[in-house]
Amino acid sequence: MDIQSFSGAATVALASTIVFVLITISWQIIARSVGSSHSFADGIMREAAQRFRDEFDRLSSNQSNYFSAGLVFLVLFAAAYVLNAERLFDGYPVWQLNIFLFALAAVALIISVDLVRTVLARQQIKLLRDANIAIGHQLQGIAAGFGRVYHDVETSAGIIDHIIVGQSGVFVVNVFARRPSKNGEAALDGNSLTFTPGKASVSIVTMAANTAALEREFRRLLDHRVRVRSVIAVPGWEVNVQSSKEHLLVNTRNLPMIRGWKDQTDYLMNEDVGALHEMLTSRCSLRTAATKTPG
Repeated sequence: MDIQSFSGAATVALASTIVFVLITISWQIIARSVGSSHSFADGIMREAAQRFRDEFDRLSSNQSNYFSAGLVFLVLFAAAYVLNAERLFDGYPVWQLNIFLFALAAVALIISVDLVRTVLARQQIKLLRDANIAIGHQLQGIAAGFGRVYHDVETSAGIIDHIIVGQSGVFVVNVFARRPSKNGEAALDGNSLTFTPGKASVSIVTMAANTAALEREFRRLLDHRVRVRSVIAVPGWEVNVQSSKEHLLVNTRNLPMIRGWKDQTDYLMNEDVGALHEMLTSRCSLRTAATKTPG
């Protein structure tokens, strides 16, 4: 394989692949625009892990585009080489072909790095999606006769994974998803959630800020303070110390404990529960713009 034959075939294949990618991306944009609206959107609520489902679909689409483009390039390169596409470049000096090969290698490296990032991000999002779906489905059963569950609730400080609202009070459930290890244990240590073995830790400061923001929003709505109890879920991990002053740490097995983690002073009046349901239903409706930040 001489450099002129290789460069000619690669040029034809690369140009055709770029056209293919542009057409594919354009079609996806058009398809999303046409199919972005929902029928009866006011009556459809966000499902558990809705944002992770959407992000997983986006990353899956990007990954498919990369793999499809790679396959198209290989097929077109083989066809162009067999058909002697180098004749298109007769008379070009070798140094120009060398520059093109260097540029092609640089582009391939950049694409490969982005592909690896996409694959790794997709695996992490899949873990987050599955963990939130598992907790969300279990909450639906727990909430029967106890309260109503809302998912992916936006606050002025960030997004809360799940919220239960009922006469017994308000509970927020945030999921921390890490791939379980054999005999893995999780525990609360101040403002950190630690996982052993490995001594890995994750800050819960952002989660606490989201909970505080929700309390402020409820206070503005009801004109009095509503205590929001914080539950941290770690699917697949054993729990050492189950509760602290501010948080309850659970896994999928002991998640029903939240039904008993309540205080008489946290109980809500019927009109307060109704107002909170109305607020959260509107906020979690699919008609609500995904980028809207609640005030």
